[in-house]
Amino acid sequence: MSNKLENSKKASCPVETTLQVIGGRWKVLILRELFLGVRRFGQLHRALHGITQKMLTQQLREMEADGVVHREVYLQVPPKVEYSLTPLGESLKPIIASMHEWGVKHRGVSDKG
Repeated sequence: MSNKLENSKKASCPVETTLQVIGGRWKVLILRELFLGVRRFGQLHRALHGITQKMLTQQLREMEADGVVHREVYLQVPPKVEYSLTPLGESLKPIIASMHEWGVKHRGVSDKG
């Protein structure tokens, strides 16, 4: 288990634990792409407009350390690396779907206040 998930056990509440794993600008967007299926690094990079290669690498490494992303390396030339969700990562699907539904329902609410 990664240091991050071990630290998340010390979180003050379960919601904080979840946010430690999926929080930040890019992780939910990476998850969205991986919910569609296995992706290569280049596919993820092209799909996530504005993310640098360095940031994508960092986010994928953190998600792999947290046990939500699986990285498969194929020993060939040129090297081939594929990313997919682990069962733990797949278990985030209903959470992200609920967040999506909430966002759709409440989009623009703050503009009306």
